[in-house]
Amino acid sequence: MDACFVSYGDMPPASPVVLSVPHAGRSYPDQLRASLRVPFSAVTMLEDRLIDSVALAARASETTLIQNAARAWIDLNRAEDDRDPMIDDGAQSGHLSAKVRSGLGLVPRRTSAAGELWRGRLSPDDVIARINTAHRPYHAALARTLEAARARFGVAVLLDLHSMPPIRGSRTRIVIGDRFGRAAASRFVNRVEAAVADTRLPQALNVPYAGGYILERHGAPEQGIHAIQLEIDRSLYLDSRMDAAGPGHGRIVDLVRSILDALADEAISGPERLAAE
Repeated sequence: MDACFVSYGDMPPASPVVLSVPHAGRSYPDQLRASLRVPFSAVTMLEDRLIDSVALAARASETTLIQNAARAWIDLNRAEDDRDPMIDDGAQSGHLSAKVRSGLGLVPRRTSAAGELWRGRLSPDDVIARINTAHRPYHAALARTLEAARARFGVAVLLDLHSMPPIRGSRTRIVIGDRFGRAAASRFVNRVEAAVADTRLPQALNVPYAGGYILERHGAPEQGIHAIQLEIDRSLYLDSRMDAAGPGHGRIVDLVRSILDALADEAISGPERLAAE
C-alpha cells in the first residue's frame, strides 16, 4: 500500500490553522479488492469524493494532512475500539456505538446502498495491522502538528474537511460540527458560520453531523486546541455523476479559503495570541 497519508506545509506550522482530510483516500490494496462481495464501485461510494482536491486548491501556508488509505480499508474518524463483531474476530461484543451498529465502524461492514461488503471475516491481526500502519500514524502526526501550532501561536485550530451526499428532504448544503460546543470555542464556530453565510448556502450546526472521533480526540478548547468539522454537499463541487470536479468546484475552493482565513484571523487576534507573545 502507498504511504498511509501525505503531509503538506511546514513543521512547525506557518499558520495556527491545520487542515485534515481523512476520508478522501483512494488507495485500495489488492487484499481489499479480493475480499469484496459487491462491485468495487460500492466501496468507492464511502469516499469523500475529491474533497482533497478542494483542500489542496484552497490551502496556502496551512499544514495539511490527507489520508491515502481508503475509508473502506480503515476509517480514521472512528476510535480504535469501534470494531464490529459481525465481521471482526477481534472485536468486543459489549456496548457498540450507533455507527458500529449501522455497519460503519472502524472497518466499514456495509453501506445502505450495497448491503454487506465483505466475503468473509477479518482476523484480529489484520485489523491491528491496519490500525498500526494507517490509523495511529495519522492521528499521531495530527496531534504533533496541532501541538506545534499551539506552541508557536498560543492556539491551534483544526479544520476537519469532509463531504456528504445531498441530505434527503433538507435544503442544508453545509454542516458545521463542533460536538455541540465541546470541540471548539464559539468564536471560531461563529467565524465559520459567517463565512458560509456570505455564500448564501443553507447551513446547519451539528445536525446531522456533529463531528466524530477526530474532533473528540483532538479538540481540547480548554487547552487551546479547537477542532471543527466541515461537511460540504458533494453536488456543490462535483459533476452530475458525483465523480469528477464540476462547475462549482472553484466556488467551494473559495469558500474553504475564506474559512481558513477567518479562522486564522480569529486565532491571531484572540487572547491566546497575546498570552503567547
